[in-house]
Amino acid sequence: METLWFCVIALLWLGYLFLEGFDFGVGMLLPVLGRDNTERRVMINTIGPVWDGNEVWLLVAGGATFAAFPGWYAALFSAAYLPLTLFLLALIGRGVAFEYRGKVDSDRWRRTWDTVIVIGSWVAALGVGLIISATVLGLPLNANGDRVGSVFAAVRWETVLGALAIAGYALVHGATFVALKTEGEIRDRARRLAVTVAPVALLPLVFLLALVAGWWAAGVGVLAALGVWRLARGREGQAFGLLGLTIAATVVTLFGSLYPNVLPSTLDPAFSLTVAGAASSPYTLTVMTWVAAFGTPAVLIYQGWTYWVFRKRIGVRHIPGH
Repeated sequence: METLWFCVIALLWLGYLFLEGFDFGVGMLLPVLGRDNTERRVMINTIGPVWDGNEVWLLVAGGATFAAFPGWYAALFSAAYLPLTLFLLALIGRGVAFEYRGKVDSDRWRRTWDTVIVIGSWVAALGVGLIISATVLGLPLNANGDRVGSVFAAVRWETVLGALAIAGYALVHGATFVALKTEGEIRDRARRLAVTVAPVALLPLVFLLALVAGWWAAGVGVLAALGVWRLARGREGQAFGLLGLTIAATVVTLFGSLYPNVLPSTLDPAFSLTVAGAASSPYTLTVMTWVAAFGTPAVLIYQGWTYWVFRKRIGVRHIPGH
């Protein structure tokens, strides 16, 4: 049962990185692809109906970790307190910005909130990459599961590489999503940008996987390259799917290398938290399994329905007043 919930949590992180990844990317690229307010409204509208639903995956992942592996949750949140706090503040900031951007008819007001969206998206993407890579590569934990060292103990060159890997992926994923969901000049601009920056932006992801699992990096690199190749030929849907397979292979690689640990110690392998050692009681895990069996299909059906309803492309002609 412990292994099942370890896999469930990995799946939840996969869903979060895939879905939130592209809306992080849209926010990161807001002033790059959106040349005026109308085009920026088009970009925001591509994720407007779904961005808050995408964040549910993070909430469920955190809640599942707390309930299924309280030792993992406690050690990670205390050891990586600073990056987690910055990550959550970035999510709050961009969420507020999405809601308040259109409340006042003022260019200065909109530019201010656009800046919050861009900064929040970059910080959140870098933050989640840092947290996941620190989880996989380890933290300086003692025998009690407490952090040894400063609040910056989670920030090392390997975890910075992980932060750049997820941010780079989100950048390309977001540009691909914009190309998939828009029409006209914004679509062409997004496709050209993704094809141009992908070789550099996806390189940290390949390096991270090479560091963690060696040969897996080649397979993930091939998937990403195929996605960019299809995107260059106007096949945005196929490119988007291949980028989804890229992040799926990444998550399988990272969490597969982590098992049977849930949080390795860089001080001494004997101090690492394991799946068995950090898990809740069998009764708790059984109850959680029954709840998830009934609740998960409803959530997936509702979210799938949302994407289906808002599946069409949009452009500047759909914005009121144009």
